[in-house]
Amino acid sequence: MVLVIGSRDEARVEKVCMIAGKIMLMSGAETHRVEDTMNRMAHAFGVENAQSHATPTGINFSAGMTEVNNFVRISKRPTDLHKIAEVNSISRKIVAGELSLETAYDHLQKVEAEPSVYKVWLQILIAALVSGCFVIMFQGTWIDFLPAFIAGGLGFAVMTGMDRLLEIRYLAEFFGAFVIGVSAYLFIYYGFGLELDKVIIGAVMPLVPGLHITNAIRDMVAGHLLSGISKGVEATLTAFSIGAGISLIFAFI
Repeated sequence: MVLVIGSRDEARVEKVCMIAGKIMLMSGAETHRVEDTMNRMAHAFGVENAQSHATPTGINFSAGMTEVNNFVRISKRPTDLHKIAEVNSISRKIVAGELSLETAYDHLQKVEAEPSVYKVWLQILIAALVSGCFVIMFQGTWIDFLPAFIAGGLGFAVMTGMDRLLEIRYLAEFFGAFVIGVSAYLFIYYGFGLELDKVIIGAVMPLVPGLHITNAIRDMVAGHLLSGISKGVEATLTAFSIGAGISLIFAFI
């Protein structure tokens, strides 16, 4: 069902599409999904020739090829799959004709303003549990579960804290990996664990840019070469930062 509107409402349609795209891109969505969602929403509101272009750092959108172009800059891209799911749900309701333009805009503003579903302490706890479980998955022993649990939690907590203080996220990941390396080495040195490599590998897994790698591949497959390459480079730099933080420990032992 397509809702037909007049040209005077195109500005409001653009606002709805832009805020939807902004939420998705800032929450870690693939660029081709962002563009597809914006185009579908615009078409449902009667804009037949919507033009959208998303990159990892910005969104361009207009109601037509010769219409005014709208742009929003994206500086932070934390992962929040809950917000992506919320925007997808709103988009489906718009396409089905269940939401008006004003109601959709209000819902999207609420989604943008709401805090993360998972509190920071819960994220740290989950990262710690994941670290310990990865030790077992990599054929480690249960003796190394607790050292990896603590080291992974400490490293993730440091990365989260430094990310709020520093403009460069790669430095936050570097310091998080460094803390993991120091903690793991001290645990093994004082007999609280058996295999240093297993503890370190398990503890750094929550820092690994798995989502960036996946999105880079999906964007490349979808034909978004610029976004795919840039996300691939971002994932490579993140991996380099993690490796550098761990390597620094071995330079002094």
